[in-house]
Amino acid sequence: MTQGNAMEPTKIPVEKRFPLDLTQSIKSIGDLYDTAKQNCWKPNDDVPWSSFDASAYDAETLTAARLSWSRRAWSEYTGLTETPALLVRFCLELRREADPKYFLTVRNSEEAWHVDVCHRLAEACGGYLESPSNDAYGQLFNQDLHQRVLNSEQSLDAYVAAHCAVEDGLELELWRGYLDNARDAVVRRILELCIDDKVRHAAFGWFYLEKRAPELGAGDKALIAETIAAHLCEVEFKGYHCAWMVPDNAAQDVVAADIKTAEMGLGALAPEAEHGIVSDYLDQAYGRLANLGINVAPTEIPTPGR
Repeated sequence: MTQGNAMEPTKIPVEKRFPLDLTQSIKSIGDLYDTAKQNCWKPNDDVPWSSFDASAYDAETLTAARLSWSRRAWSEYTGLTETPALLVRFCLELRREADPKYFLTVRNSEEAWHVDVCHRLAEACGGYLESPSNDAYGQLFNQDLHQRVLNSEQSLDAYVAAHCAVEDGLELELWRGYLDNARDAVVRRILELCIDDKVRHAAFGWFYLEKRAPELGAGDKALIAETIAAHLCEVEFKGYHCAWMVPDNAAQDVVAADIKTAEMGLGALAPEAEHGIVSDYLDQAYGRLANLGINVAPTEIPTPGR
């Protein structure tokens, strides 16, 4: 072979991300990780399932609660693929801190427990429902978040802000509302256990955003604001957590079920109560974001019955 036909050498990038630097540097998130390890619970042992008396409720109530808690499981399922993908993304990005990596390992276990208890309660009320009766509504629960977070064109900081801070914070407040309105002892125990975890999940997002904000430029903060606004308009205000927001009344069966479930104290809220929680939370979130230099243009929240 002549010199002119020699093959060009393959250029292999120098890998600088691995081995991972696992030195902890964000104490607030490190504390969340330590607390989660200490407060782990077991769906089998820590919920008094045998105490749930289905015979205390009529058929209409059980049918409603079955749908309400199935719907809750549909949203919980999204975390089972999202969290591992988010952990991988933190590992793939150069110089990302170790504490989020530690925390996300325990968050995924907690999300699995949440799916488990939602599924079991739906079963106890008559049987878990695999999917919504309306296909268009069902698409809300198939967002392929694991693919989005692993897309290199997706800003990791913007993703964490929209999904781990704002979204998880909203979910936490809604679950607190469910607990305030719950009377059944087993339902209350399920909500208490899950809320204890969700407090940490929302805190993680806000703590990380607060750590990163001073290091971000104006363009990065504008992108975060745009990502949050888009998530609210395209996901939250289309009914991801609140079925009465689904366009064209496509989830009226879930809305009716939640109203009945709320009335009977089985862990739900009527649309008007949810609207108040969403409004109050977003007002606080917008203010908290503004203090970090992230100015999200408020979007009109759908009105129940509109």
